[in-house]
Amino acid sequence: MKFDRPLPDFTRFFASILMLLALGLTGCVNLSSANPNYNPQKRHHTPDGFKNNYPHDPPGDFWKWQAERWRAGGVKTPANGWNIATVTQPETDFLKSNRTARTVTWLGHASILVQANGVNVLADPVFSERASPVQFAGPKREIPLAVPSAQLPAIDIVFISHNHYDHLDVASIRGLDAQASGPPLYVVPLGLKRWFTDLGVRGEVRELDWWDTFAHKGLTLHFTPAQHWSKRTLSDANRSLWGGLVLEDRGWKFFYSGDTGYSQDFIDIGAKFGGFDLAAIPIGAYAPRWFMKTQHCDPAEAVQIMLDVKAKEAFGVHWGTFVLTDEPLDEPPKLLKSALAARNVPSAQFQAWAHGETRRY
Repeated sequence: MKFDRPLPDFTRFFASILMLLALGLTGCVNLSSANPNYNPQKRHHTPDGFKNNYPHDPPGDFWKWQAERWRAGGVKTPANGWNIATVTQPETDFLKSNRTARTVTWLGHASILVQANGVNVLADPVFSERASPVQFAGPKREIPLAVPSAQLPAIDIVFISHNHYDHLDVASIRGLDAQASGPPLYVVPLGLKRWFTDLGVRGEVRELDWWDTFAHKGLTLHFTPAQHWSKRTLSDANRSLWGGLVLEDRGWKFFYSGDTGYSQDFIDIGAKFGGFDLAAIPIGAYAPRWFMKTQHCDPAEAVQIMLDVKAKEAFGVHWGTFVLTDEPLDEPPKLLKSALAARNVPSAQFQAWAHGETRRY
């Protein structure tokens, strides 16, 4: 392969390895191949792990993508910072005292707090400064954490969509497990319980397969399919599952898709649940499309997901926090507006919320 500039030095190479692990973007063979949860009657199960429901093109070549980034000089943070004016003062006192109002708060990236029926549910909590295996390097937080973990209310349920570092963070889980009110219940994809057990968490860990359902403290939770994959080390590709969350509270239905490319899964979800009052759908980490399309939807596909699941309202997640891919950090909301206009969908139906914003339902 011919490069227009010298090959990257060790620092750049190490940064690429951290990006590779943060996003799970490797194709290494599993060293341990047996899937203890294997059920041959389920099409997304394989003897050595899990796969997506619907056929799709394989992910692109990670090193080709990195070579393109090196030639372009990478994605640079503007000297005056990203033009993201979507940061608000969080309502921390209200959130801590709230026991009756139904609320949803975007904490940044894919972290969401849902308060329903007096229960505090936290999805994909990442409070560290970097979405990385280490905290001295790797993708760093470009927008400050909107709500520090110490200012959150006592968390009852923690939902993890999959094991990538921008969704599952060791320090954040340890902090939640040590909260004064006692450890939360961890709701995790099939195959991920062992990670929590090895970490030594005190809270109960409940594993779910796609379409599994259970009730807890007056809420009903469902684990739904997504088109993605899992990986946390160089030897555990797709050894644990990935997916989204449906939360039902006395007729109100909330959907969090988790990380996903576009697939027929969302038509299936819309048909099964009959629509949602609110959906949280990723709108960032989509470029370059030749590489990211099978695993991360772009804003136009996010609009299609909203329509497929029949959501009355949606807001964008997985953007505006960490520079993980090649699009500018502040681009997703702009493309979202264009995508909505192209489909004649009112802009109020799918919005990019402010970091730390709370809305009542």
